Amino acid sequence: MRALVFKRYGKSDQVSFADIPRTTPKPNEILVQVHAAGLNPIDNMIPKGTFKPILRFDLPATLGSDLAGVVVEVGSRVTRFKPGDAVFASIFDTGKGALAEFALVPEDAAALKPQNLDFVQAASIPMVGLTSWQALKQRARLKPGQRLFIPAGSGGIGTFAIQLAKCLGATVGTTTSTANVDLVRNLGADEVVDYKQQEFEQVLRDYDAVLGTVRGDAIEKSLRILKPGSTVVSLIGPLDAAFARARGLNAFMVFVFGLMGRKIIRLARKRGATYSFLFVQPDGGQLAEIGELLKTERIRPVIDKVYPFEEAKEALAYLEKGRSKGKVVVQIR
Repeated sequence: MRALVFKRYGKSDQVSFADIPRTTPKPNEILVQVHAAGLNPIDNMIPKGTFKPILRFDLPATLGSDLAGVVVEVGSRVTRFKPGDAVFASIFDTGKGALAEFALVPEDAAALKPQNLDFVQAASIPMVGLTSWQALKQRARLKPGQRLFIPAGSGGIGTFAIQLAKCLGATVGTTTSTANVDLVRNLGADEVVDYKQQEFEQVLRDYDAVLGTVRGDAIEKSLRILKPGSTVVSLIGPLDAAFARARGLNAFMVFVFGLMGRKIIRLARKRGATYSFLFVQPDGGQLAEIGELLKTERIRPVIDKVYPFEEAKEALAYLEKGRSKGKVVVQIR
């Protein structure tokens, strides 16, 4: 089967198409014929070796995490799916890739595709949906009436997180460029700061939670808008010791990650806030719950561009520019 793979870490020219064997599912896996694969920023970071100490791959490795497609074969212990089922899933952190004609998916990572979504729409959801779900419901424990700040509201994670936060009854503040103000307002954002005109930390006040989505000093600046007892959940770092321990890393890595996160944790405490770094985990049960929100159209996919499979490298290059309005998806079948 054809797949987009990277052969070694560190060089973008190592990403290329290859013909690789189509493997048989293990007892707890399903084999999915991939119709579409959603792209995420980490898909560009992995081949560069950014997460080499954390994520394990047998090289050459297939890129991509999010997929939607049709089950063609099931393992001997699989009970939730059968051949012919349309599913969507994130296979992030499983050592497998989605940018291929077929993909192996752990049974507990998949969910039935909402019938009102096509495969491209469904493939745009898993990582941003699960990340938002785990950050807002589990880590921040967002409650109705609370105020949540989500910078970069027009991006892939922002467009989903705004909608989920509104479903949870929160007031949402965000930043975006002038051209995307109407987009984020239509998704439900209550307070919108045009970052080309104003600094968000000079405008927003008394927030209960921040979802960190922007690199640089945005996390530190966001502390200024928080009230005591608030929560910062970062998707972009700095990493912390708690994350290293949760990954089962050795004592040296716990120490290193502890140093990386020490400053932001100290600054957060001064504001009476807590800080943590979140690494999304595949979860078919949560994805099924997200699917219910998609079925009722309380949340809708936001897709910027769709590329054919043969232009997957161009799709990754476009995503890396950081200008997409919503998700970038590769259509494979």
